Amino acid sequence: MKKQLDPQWWTPVYNSSWERVKAAFKRDWDQTKHDFGGQEPDTDQDVNNTVAQAVGKEPIPPRGAPTFEEAEHGYRFGYGARRHYGKRYPAWDEKLDAQLKDDWESGGADPERSYEQYRRQIRRGWDYEEP
Repeated sequence: MKKQLDPQWWTPVYNSSWERVKAAFKRDWDQTKHDFGGQEPDTDQDVNNTVAQAVGKEPIPPRGAPTFEEAEHGYRFGYGARRHYGKRYPAWDEKLDAQLKDDWESGGADPERSYEQYRRQIRRGWDYEEP
């Protein structure tokens, strides 16, 4: 790959702001491809998100990160697991993680996605404390 040559006026400050803008544009591009029938996930990204992300007023989710609708199943599973297993497992640990993985894989969850793909959302649902 050819090395990127910067003009003389380019400063390191431009690098960090460009990385933010580039990430926003990538998500916008993924959304555009989805909107035109591509296989990319719906990132729920519109022009307002792209602009806000590009100027640093809104955080940029990782490219390919699931939308809330895609992640909801993991949040729901973790939330329900806390209500079911909370007394037996007062804190998240390896035993609980193994139990939840078994539950997920034995048909209590989304067969299209692995437990590992949802682990972060499951943990967040588990950790959620009701007001």
